[in-house]
Amino acid sequence: MAKYEHTVTQEEVGLTINQILRLNYKFSSRFRTKMKYQSLVDLNGSPAPGYVRPDVGDIIGVRLPEETSDFPPEDIPLDIIYEDDDLILINKQPGIIVHPTKGHPVHTIANGVMKYMADTGQSFKVRFANRIDMDTTGIIIVAKNANAQNDLADQMRKSTVLKKYIALVQGTVEKDHFVIDKPVGRPDQISIRREVMYEGGKNAISEVKVLERFESAEYGPHTLVEVTLHTGRTHQIRVHLSHIGHIIAGDELYGGSLDLIERQALHAYHIEFTHPVTRERLTFEADLPEDIKKAIATLKS
Repeated sequence: MAKYEHTVTQEEVGLTINQILRLNYKFSSRFRTKMKYQSLVDLNGSPAPGYVRPDVGDIIGVRLPEETSDFPPEDIPLDIIYEDDDLILINKQPGIIVHPTKGHPVHTIANGVMKYMADTGQSFKVRFANRIDMDTTGIIIVAKNANAQNDLADQMRKSTVLKKYIALVQGTVEKDHFVIDKPVGRPDQISIRREVMYEGGKNAISEVKVLERFESAEYGPHTLVEVTLHTGRTHQIRVHLSHIGHIIAGDELYGGSLDLIERQALHAYHIEFTHPVTRERLTFEADLPEDIKKAIATLKS
C-alpha cells in the first residue's frame, strides 16, 4: 500500500487525528469511512482511532488501498513531462480522446496509462484532474489517488489553477490584450457545438493576448494568441474566439479552414497549481506540437 505521512505541528495540538487529516488532505467522506472501518490510519506506526489527540511531532500515517481501473491496456504513446507518487502530467497528442466514452470506448489516453502502469509495475485508479478535446493538444493531469484528484478539483473550483493555451486564429486580431466575458452554453443537446448564450449559458471568461500577427498572400491573415482561462467551460476558447470573428485555424466544427492544419490549432501549453501533498506551487509548460509549428512556418514563409 502507498502511504501518506503527516507530522503533527504545534498549531495542531489539541485536534483529533480526524480533524488534522481534514485540514491537510482532501479525502472524500467515502474514503474517510473506509479509513475508519479498515483501520487504515496509524499513529507513530500503530493503528489508531480517529478520535485520538496526538502530540506535537507525532506521525500520522494513512495507508492507501491498492486501486486500479478496468480499461484494457493499449500501446498508446505517452509524452510524460512529470511524475511523482501522486501525479502524472502528460503532453497529449492530437487525435486521441482522454477518457473512454460510449462513442470511443478504447484507444484513449486512459488505455495508454493502463499499459504504462503495467510496464512500470504501478497500480492506481486512473483519475483525470482535467480534460481537453480530442484534437486539442497539451497538458493533462492524471491523479494517482482520490486525495490528489479532490484537491486539484477544489483548486479548480476556487480558480487557483492557472491554465494558458496557444491558438492560431484566422484573421488579424487588432487589440493586443483583452478579455472576453461571454456566457457559454449548449443550445442543442444533439450537437456537441456550444455557443455564446445570454440565456441559459454559464459564466465564461477568457483573457486573450496577441503573440504574433501574420500576413500571407496565399492563406490570408492569421494571429497567434495566448488565451488564459478564468473559467473552464466546454469548448470555451473555441466558442469565444469564433464569436469575435477569429475562428481557430482547422476548427472545422466552428467553421475554420483546413488549408493550414487539419485539426484545431489549439494547445494547452502552460499550467500552474499547488501540489496536493507537498503544497509546493508547480509550473509546467509543453512545447508546441509539430503541426502547429509547421502552420506557423508556412505563414511566415
